[in-house]
Amino acid sequence: MGLTKAKLEIEKEVGKTVIEVLFNPSEYQLTDSANYSEKKVPGMDGPIIQYVSGNATELSLNLFLDTYVAKSSSMIPLGSSGSSSDVSYITKQIADATSIDGSLHRPPKVTFKWGSLNFQGVVTRFNHTYTMFTESGMPVRAKVSLTFKALISPKDTSRKSPFESPDRTKYRTIRQGVGLWDIANMEYGDPDMWKVIARENGILNPLDVRPGQVVKLPAL
Repeated sequence: MGLTKAKLEIEKEVGKTVIEVLFNPSEYQLTDSANYSEKKVPGMDGPIIQYVSGNATELSLNLFLDTYVAKSSSMIPLGSSGSSSDVSYITKQIADATSIDGSLHRPPKVTFKWGSLNFQGVVTRFNHTYTMFTESGMPVRAKVSLTFKALISPKDTSRKSPFESPDRTKYRTIRQGVGLWDIANMEYGDPDMWKVIARENGILNPLDVRPGQVVKLPAL
């Protein structure tokens, strides 16, 4: 069995882009967290800790990209041009996953596949550093750091307690870095349901929301 390469699948409105990484990551990190509130009660030594909600799982990893081909290399793949290519072509494709996608008004869904890991989410952080260049200044080597936030499926949202059920009208406060599609995904299990929230609150532009703003989540 040959080496299995990790893949990034970016699903945009116009279609899917598949990027096969040049070198598999040496490690990746999965992070789960939860939000709690503290209520101070007079006479008690410490506050009462109350569970508020869970956060979507985050995936963090680093990728090494290298498109350099030495002129004297004897390891040039059969059928290739035998010359180095611009590695920024690959980094720009990955960076495009952080951009708002057309009429969806949200970043595209990205799937990272490698071995038993099949992680579906959105890219929340992308950092790349170019580390090698040709004589003409063309970048041919780069280090990329990626952070994804998982998309929660409707099956996962069905596990919520009754007071968190989507068949009840609720209100949520917008937090820094959270968009309507994030709330729609957490509450309804479908990021495209941001349109329902926007219509209910008279929001014409989903990007025109601010931290601290309270939005009404209609019952389904």
